[in-house]
Amino acid sequence: MATIALVDDDKNILASVTMLLEQEGYHVRSYTDGASALTALTATPPDLAILDIKMPRMDGMELLRRLRQSAEIPVIFLTSKDEEIDELMGLNAGADDYIRKPFSQRLLLERVKAILRRAEGKKTPTTAAAASEAAKQTMVRGELTLDPMRHECMWNGKPVRLTVTEFLILQCLALRPGFVKSRDNLMDAAYDDQVYVDDRTIDSHIKRLRKKFKVVDDNFDSIETLYGVGYRYKE
Repeated sequence: MATIALVDDDKNILASVTMLLEQEGYHVRSYTDGASALTALTATPPDLAILDIKMPRMDGMELLRRLRQSAEIPVIFLTSKDEEIDELMGLNAGADDYIRKPFSQRLLLERVKAILRRAEGKKTPTTAAAASEAAKQTMVRGELTLDPMRHECMWNGKPVRLTVTEFLILQCLALRPGFVKSRDNLMDAAYDDQVYVDDRTIDSHIKRLRKKFKVVDDNFDSIETLYGVGYRYKE
């Protein structure tokens, strides 16, 4: 089963969530602050990390930023109950999902399983047949190249590191250039049916995508916004 890192300064949450995940068969590594988690998670990245945003010594935002320097670990942020700014900051930082405290254990399990399923589908193929199939599925749209099986994204020959959610959203847009995708379309492409996210979540992922592409090409403008309608990819 997958290895999940849980980082939270609330020992009650650490204990209850660890018990919940272990009962489902996951291996859990828990830490009480970001600083103590950073070295361990960098040396041995987990399959998924669940990070509290507000922690002593190093908060979840900074921990995610440092982890993403070496690996694209899927991340779920735990945010304060009524502080929407936490959610926006978390998504803009590149988190795949967020859950507000207090949260139901059922909801957390659904989110964990959904993200792990999506991540599993992006692993590198290990056989010649799988490699051949991956080549068939590689998508080229102008300067953009997407390899779904290897979870690789290239822009004009330069690699662009994307999270699982960002990759699925971009793949949905690039599949039919010029066609408008509503936020609902993008939600369906990036999230399982049982996982609800609002419009703001998709907007934040789009903002993050544009920012990443502008790092390698300052003139990047291939993701267009049609206000009140949705987004589309142009070659």
